[in-house]
Amino acid sequence: MNRFSMADCTTVDAALSQLKDGAVVKAGGVDLLDRMKDGIEEPTRLVNIRNVAELRGIRETDHGLTIGPLTTLAEISDHPLIRAQYQILSDACGHAATPHIRNMATVGGNLLQRVQCWYYRSADFQCIRKGKDLCFAFDGLNQYHAIMEYATCPSVAPSSAAVALLGLNGSVELSSAKRGKRTVGIKELYVVPDANPTKFTVIEPDELITAIVIPKPAPGTRSAYQKYGEKESFDWAIADAGVVLEMDGDICRRAVIVMGAASPVVRRSPQAEAALAGKTINEETARAAGKVAVEGATPLSMNAYKLDLFPVAVYRTILLAAGQRDRDPSAAG
Repeated sequence: MNRFSMADCTTVDAALSQLKDGAVVKAGGVDLLDRMKDGIEEPTRLVNIRNVAELRGIRETDHGLTIGPLTTLAEISDHPLIRAQYQILSDACGHAATPHIRNMATVGGNLLQRVQCWYYRSADFQCIRKGKDLCFAFDGLNQYHAIMEYATCPSVAPSSAAVALLGLNGSVELSSAKRGKRTVGIKELYVVPDANPTKFTVIEPDELITAIVIPKPAPGTRSAYQKYGEKESFDWAIADAGVVLEMDGDICRRAVIVMGAASPVVRRSPQAEAALAGKTINEETARAAGKVAVEGATPLSMNAYKLDLFPVAVYRTILLAAGQRDRDPSAAG
């Protein structure tokens, strides 16, 4: 790990004033320190925002929720209002990593973690996402990689919170000392690698996430998230699904289906959503939505199993959200 200085900040203004000359924000530091130890990132200064109290907390507003980016995954998962009205977010944060990590890792850090592709994570390999001209994953070990929308890079979106927040139409507030504040939707937050493989988000070097905003769900909304992985509780997802259903009795007025580990950025499945809209939610319609969710998928040499796994993840999460089945015992966490 390289030598670096540390700027400890207790206010947002102080933190923003330090974001210059290649400085990098540190909150929980779980993913950042991993990248530094692996030689992927070598910042000369860390801006520690862990003690910025105004970036913590969960606040209910007339329009929904405002969550501070330093709020831990455990705090979000355990919050009574989120459990009652935003179950998809409680599920996603409550089944990420291990209990120890959930008590330290922040929701902002979860949104901004980098891809877990071992070729990106290893200093021994060139990688297109590190500014090189090679991607070993296409012809190498790719069993955990994308099956959709991966022309440039087949690594998959690692954030469970992003799956939930996309389902809830969430957004982030970004603040800069020079340009003030702007709001960016979760879908627009991430840069598709085809557009720029070395840039993961639209956040500029002098910007900081200062809030996560979630609109109030429509009446009759139900939601759920489930993650499937090789290890029982602490692995990253090999397939995950987030479902939001706006129900009128047994009829689904509107559905949002989000898939996390299928592509380089979190994605909605309009085909699966259309398969549920105006329909009664039952085993038949849920299975049909799961099946069309992978239409057009093109697996790599070692991950064709995802063509079977994602439809199961989607249809079982639809039924979970609709209250027609318990949480899948095969799901991780």
